[in-house]
Amino acid sequence: MMPAARESLLDAAYRALARRPWPAVRMVEVAAAAGVSRQTLYNEFGSKDGLARALVRREADACLAGVDRALTAPADTAERLTATAEWIAAAARENALVRALLTGCWSERLPAPALTAVPSTANVPAQRRADGPLPSPGDFVALVRDRAVAVLTGPGEGPGHDDGKAESGELARCCELVVRVALSCVAAPPGEGGIAELVRHVLPRQPG
Repeated sequence: MMPAARESLLDAAYRALARRPWPAVRMVEVAAAAGVSRQTLYNEFGSKDGLARALVRREADACLAGVDRALTAPADTAERLTATAEWIAAAARENALVRALLTGCWSERLPAPALTAVPSTANVPAQRRADGPLPSPGDFVALVRDRAVAVLTGPGEGPGHDDGKAESGELARCCELVVRVALSCVAAPPGEGGIAELVRHVLPRQPG
């Protein structure tokens, strides 16, 4: 199957989930909405659980892609970390699957695939990846923190080699605190000043 058709099936599954709880979503309905046969859908994802895993993996990847865009924007370190926190909170607010991934709270209306890898017999590379481990809230914190450190310590960025491990450790702590501030805002939206004000409080000085 062409990647575009796989995306159409995932889009159809996402739209169906917006209308009804996942247990009530039918594979035949998803296939019809995407304009393919039910057999084609099963060939691509293997099962409804495989479709769920692929859908969750796609939303996780989209969230991390947004993080990457925020971190690589042409701005100073504090602005990029603020934009990263704001993106994480906004993505969770707008997407129930992202919110569940970030908080670990899966409601009964959502698919709740096991975060551990499952045995995969898929012939489709994208599905074999989806059948691998899915990120837990702790994994997300580490992924975003490590990506932020890597970007901010790239050429011309952040602490240089001569600054030693202490400054790099401080940058890592700042990045992790920013991610955790974003996650706290998912559970309890910030008041006046928003996320930017909170991020300023956890960045007593600009790292780097």
